[in-house]
Amino acid sequence: MKLSSKLILFITGSKLAVVLLFIISLPFLVDGIVSEYTNYSLRRQQEKVISIVNKNGVNHYLQGDNSYGSYTMLKEEYIALEPDSQNLHIDTIKVAQRLVEKDTLTYRILIHTFNYKHKNYLLEIGKTTTSINQYNKPLQRIALFVLMGLIALSLLFDLLFTRILIRPLGKIISSKLINRKFPFKDHSPPVQTSTDDFKYLDESLILLMDQINDAFEKEREFTANASHELMTPISILQNKMENLIDDEELSDAAIMRIVEMMKTLNRLKKISNALLLISRIENEQFAKSYTARPIDLVNEVIEEISHRLEEKNLTITVRLEVEKALTGINKDLLFQLFYNLINNAIKYNVENGSILIESKVSAQGDDVIILSDTGIGISADELPFIFDRFRKTNLSENVGHGLGLSIVKSIGLYHNIDIQVKSMPGTGTTFTLTFPKETYKTKA
Repeated sequence: MKLSSKLILFITGSKLAVVLLFIISLPFLVDGIVSEYTNYSLRRQQEKVISIVNKNGVNHYLQGDNSYGSYTMLKEEYIALEPDSQNLHIDTIKVAQRLVEKDTLTYRILIHTFNYKHKNYLLEIGKTTTSINQYNKPLQRIALFVLMGLIALSLLFDLLFTRILIRPLGKIISSKLINRKFPFKDHSPPVQTSTDDFKYLDESLILLMDQINDAFEKEREFTANASHELMTPISILQNKMENLIDDEELSDAAIMRIVEMMKTLNRLKKISNALLLISRIENEQFAKSYTARPIDLVNEVIEEISHRLEEKNLTITVRLEVEKALTGINKDLLFQLFYNLINNAIKYNVENGSILIESKVSAQGDDVIILSDTGIGISADELPFIFDRFRKTNLSENVGHGLGLSIVKSIGLYHNIDIQVKSMPGTGTTFTLTFPKETYKTKA
């Protein structure tokens, strides 16, 4: 999963957790708020009554009676004032029941005693719990809507900030890693970012890519130079050995030894030529300006090595489209690619086996050529390394120099051909070549 997706999931999950926690605690919070507000309202009314008593006297309420009582029409609020004969000192707010005109109602009551002209009075101000609680549900809904709006707004800002924050990482991945093929021919500029971690990652990748390129260039230069320099002494040795064989004074045993030496020297010459070919391909010294049909190239290869098919009594079937042609290619290199693959299919096949070469269209609409055989196959341990130079399979005694498939890989990279291999020991091997859409076209 991408980092951006993980961050979005985490942010969304944390916001939902906050919402859930708030919803669970919302009734208690609203009850507490309403209770505190009711207490505050009762205290304000108490202060107002005391203020009126201090200004106008207690008779403003009692009016010559022993007590005073008043309540609203719906009995939601009431006020009571009477002398305190017990000289109590009370100042509290509690929930209690009161009888109002034969109706027993539950009130939240402020009870307060005060002294006026050396005489104690008891003041009660009450409000029904029903009228208090009638605002709980609306307050809960309003609080929930406000919370949801704030969560949505904060989530939007978080997502925008997250995208802006990790945008440099996406640029680093796209410019340094995605669709980058080795060797890295173009120098990728640094990604502009104010985040030190991303800047360090970007600089490290650039440095690593430069080091890989330098090492690859040195290896390629050494391979080309060494292979080229070897050709001269090899040719000299070959001429001298040919001259020695013509010497009539040599014994048959000496001639046989020279012949064996020439075979070894010939193998060395083939290796040098192969390395030179790989070096020239990697240095892009071959022109890609030709057009050729795969069926023609495959038929040329089969015609050239048909005698080897007969030696093992192999059957080869070609099912390539006649109207399809490859454009912008090097014909000789593509011939070499098919030659090496078909040669290996013959070399590692079994007696009376078969080879199938067919073209198909992949699920993505790409043109592919599939070459499969009924040979001895390749083990799963060796399959990832078959394109490595000088890597030989131990499944057969007829081993080569380990450069045939390296040449195939180099030609494939040079032509942007994706090469996939599937194999199973004792069953056979299948090579799948996927060609670029701009290369594999219907011939007019």
